[in-house]
Amino acid sequence: MIQVNNISMRYGSFEALKEVSFEAKTKEILGLLGPNGAGKTTLMRILTTYLYPTSGTATIHQRNILKEPEEVRKIIGYLPETAPLYQDMRVDDYLSFVGKSRQIDRAKLRERLEWVKEACGLGLVWKHEIHETSKGYRQRIGLAQALIHDPQVLILDEPTSGLDPLQIIGIRELIRQLAKEKTIIFSTHILPEVEALADRIVIINAGEMIAAGTHAELMSSVRVENNAAKEQKWKKSFSQMSNAMGLEEIFISLLQQHEKERFKRSSV
Repeated sequence: MIQVNNISMRYGSFEALKEVSFEAKTKEILGLLGPNGAGKTTLMRILTTYLYPTSGTATIHQRNILKEPEEVRKIIGYLPETAPLYQDMRVDDYLSFVGKSRQIDRAKLRERLEWVKEACGLGLVWKHEIHETSKGYRQRIGLAQALIHDPQVLILDEPTSGLDPLQIIGIRELIRQLAKEKTIIFSTHILPEVEALADRIVIINAGEMIAAGTHAELMSSVRVENNAAKEQKWKKSFSQMSNAMGLEEIFISLLQQHEKERFKRSSV
C-alpha cells in the first residue's frame, strides 16, 4: 500500500503541490490524472525519493520516503516521462547494466532479462543500439528497466507516450497482468488511458488534489448548479443524469469547479 500524507512542494514562492493526500491499495492500479503542469511529475519524483517535499511525507509498503529512501528505491520501479537511456549502448547491454546496478545476481539477472525481453516486446531490437530504435521502442526499453528487478511497486509517468495503437494495447495488457502482483501508479493527461486501466483515479489541478475515487465515486462528487434553467433543461435528478457521464465530462466539470473556487479564493 502507498499512503501519501499532506505532501507540499515549493520552489521559492511557487507552490507546485499543496497538501496532497491519497492512498493506493496493494495490487491496485491508480491513475493520476491532471492537465499539463498540474504537479503529477513532481509528485512522482517525490514518491521515488528523487525530490524531497517541503512538507508532508509518504509510506510505500510501510517504508517512509524520508526516513528510508534507500529501502524505498529497492522496491519501486520508475519510468519517468523521458526514459533514462544510454543511447550508445545496445538494448541487451543497457538492461544488463541496469540489472547489475540493482545488484541482481547473475543467474537471476539472466531470467529477468529474458522475461523483460518477452514481456516488453523487445526481441526485434534486442541487439540494436538504443539510438537506432524508434520512440515507441525506447519507451518499452524504459519500461523494461523499471521492471528488471521485479519491484513490488511501479510508478509510471506517461507509460504509453509515443506508442502506436497496437503497442498501447500491449502495454495496457502488461500493466493489467503486473497489477495482479504489484501496486501501480501511473500518470497521464490522456483520459482514455485512465478509463482503460485505472481501478481508482486521483485528479490533480494546480498542485491541489481535487477528487479521488472510482469512476462511480467521481460521478457522485460532481456538483451541478441547482438553478432554474438547468432544472428545466435536464428534468432529471442528478443521480439519473450522472449515470450517463463519461470521464471526460466528469474531468471537465471538476476542473471548472476547482478553477471557480481558486478564483474566489484569490479575490478575497
